[in-house]
Amino acid sequence: MADFTSSFWTWFISIITLGGILGCYALVRWMSTGSSGPKDETVETMGHIWDEDLAELNNPLPTWWRNLFYATIVFALGYLALYPGLGEFKGLLGWSAINQYQDEMDIADARYGPLFDKYLTQDLVTVSEDPTAGRMGERLFVTYCSQCHGSDARGARGFPNLRDDDWLWGGDAETIKQTIMHGRTGVMPAWELPLGGTEGVADVTDYVLSLSGRKHDAEAALRGKGKFMMCIGCHGIEGTGNPILGAANLTDRIWLHGSTRLRIEQSIGQGRQGQMPAHADFLGEAKVHLLAAYIYGLSEN
Repeated sequence: MADFTSSFWTWFISIITLGGILGCYALVRWMSTGSSGPKDETVETMGHIWDEDLAELNNPLPTWWRNLFYATIVFALGYLALYPGLGEFKGLLGWSAINQYQDEMDIADARYGPLFDKYLTQDLVTVSEDPTAGRMGERLFVTYCSQCHGSDARGARGFPNLRDDDWLWGGDAETIKQTIMHGRTGVMPAWELPLGGTEGVADVTDYVLSLSGRKHDAEAALRGKGKFMMCIGCHGIEGTGNPILGAANLTDRIWLHGSTRLRIEQSIGQGRQGQMPAHADFLGEAKVHLLAAYIYGLSEN
C-alpha cells in the first residue's frame, strides 16, 4: 500500500473499517434477542396477518445462521491483522501486492529468461530474420506496445506508424533499440507569439504545406519562408528534420499529429509534446532486444 501524505487517512480508513465490523456485530446481536426462550413461550407478532390466522412472528435468527455471521466477523478481524487493510498498517505477515508481483516475475524470469537471453548475443538484423524470434517479438509487442501503436503497429494520431520508413529519431536497428530501452521525449515549442500571432502561424503553415507539395497560398508561403528561419535550428533549412533532436521531416506527407491545415496550425502555434516511456527497467534488455528486432523487421518488410 502506498504511503499516505497524512496520518489522518490511516485513522479515517481504520475507524470506518473497524466501525463497520463492530456495527455488524451489534446488528447480529440485536437481531438475535429472545432466541433462547421456552418453546411454549408466546412469541410477539409483527402485527401482519394474512388469511385470518397467518401471522408474521418476531422470531430471532436461527443459532446456526447467527454463528455464520459471527464467523465472518472473526474472519474479517483475522484478515485485517494479517494483511494490509487499515491504512499504513502492513499486516503481521508483511504481504504486499508488489512483493507478490515480484515473486511471480522472478519465477517467470527463471523459467522463460533463457529463451530470451539466447537472442541477446545475436545481431539485431539477424534476430529480425528469425521466424521464432519474430513470433516472440510479436507477442511482446501486442502485450506492451499495442495500446499506443495499435495491434497492427500502424499507430494513431500522436503515436508513430512503425511499419513505414519515416522515423523521428532514426530507424536503424540499434537506434530503435535505444528508443525502446531509454525512451524519448519530443517537444515542439509554441510559436504563436514569436511568429507575431495567428497571421504569422498561418503564413508558416502555408510554407510548411508547400514543402510537401500540398495545396497552399503562394503569397502566404513566401511570407512564411522568411519566418521559417526561426525553425531551421530543429527542422533544418530545407525542412528535412533532424533525427538527433527528433525533429520531423516536413517535406514528406507523413504527419504525426494530423495533416489538415488546422492540425498543422495547432502544432506550430500551440506546440506539441510527446513521450515514449523507457522500457529498460521494466522489460530488461533481452526482451527489448527481441522487440527492437521485431519492429525493425516490420519497417523493412
